Amino acid sequence: MDGRYEKGAHTVYDLKYHVVWKTKYGYGVLKGDVAMRTRQILREICSENELKIVSGNVRANHVHMLVSGPTHMSVAQIVQYLKGKSSYRLQREFRELQKRYWGQHLWARGYFCATVGAVNEEMIKKYIENQADEEGSFKVWDTEPKAEEKEVPRNPLGGLIRRFLAGFSLNSRIYAAKQSTGFSR
Repeated sequence: MDGRYEKGAHTVYDLKYHVVWKTKYGYGVLKGDVAMRTRQILREICSENELKIVSGNVRANHVHMLVSGPTHMSVAQIVQYLKGKSSYRLQREFRELQKRYWGQHLWARGYFCATVGAVNEEMIKKYIENQADEEGSFKVWDTEPKAEEKEVPRNPLGGLIRRFLAGFSLNSRIYAAKQSTGFSR
């Protein structure tokens, strides 16, 4: 594979998130030395947490970042690290921020996030729909399948799966389970 994908122990992935967050009350405090230090701190936080900055921009009252993260970290965790640690470090270094944000919250609540990828939703749908039909495979639909595609395949694993796929009602399955375990009334 080309160098575009990251590799884990059992995964190959390319996860990129466009994240935007703003300063509390929209104050334009990210200027001059504070802006430069914000950029440096965000780079440090990313290197500490296996994140890669693809692109970024520190504006006077908000931050834009395009970040690539590992599969074991959720977007919420990524943003929590970026906002929480940067707020703590910036307020510790710049006393004027402590005076303005006396509650120790430099950033406003919430954030914007959008995923970014090399393929769009339509391309993925076409790829999935055009997979070669192999014996024993089945499709998962988000719409009702055609009548000829609804046939239930015979399963060599036994009657339980076949009965389940044939549409046994919930009550009959509960009754059968109670009878086999001895928990009937």
